[in-house]
Amino acid sequence: QVQLVESGGRLVQAGGSLRLSCAASGRSFSSYAMGWFRQAPGKERESVAVISGSGASTYYADSVKGRFTISRDNAKNTVYLQMDSLEPEDTAVYYCGAKRGGPGGFSPLRGDYWGQGTQVTVSS
Repeated sequence: QVQLVESGGRLVQAGGSLRLSCAASGRSFSSYAMGWFRQAPGKERESVAVISGSGASTYYADSVKGRFTISRDNAKNTVYLQMDSLEPEDTAVYYCGAKRGGPGGFSPLRGDYWGQGTQVTVSS
């Protein structure tokens, strides 16, 4: 069993930056691909960024490429999402997810564990 707890969400002005953190409990953190997903009001949950267990491979949604960076510290069982140049369209609840094995196919419908989410609001 893996428990995920997100933190770092808050209200920020457009153009600003935030760093989200997701702390994981349980064993073998490095055996899980980790990802950040988001859900805006009235919209489906979408993938934002995914990272492999070793951290060697990362994947980003086109909408955040060049602005967001996912990273992980396996010694601390933590995954991060650095968000720069934030836009009002980035406003959403951000969820951390974990998937056993590789990052392939990791989507909002294919994850093994999920956090409760943290609210990010970007004002214009």
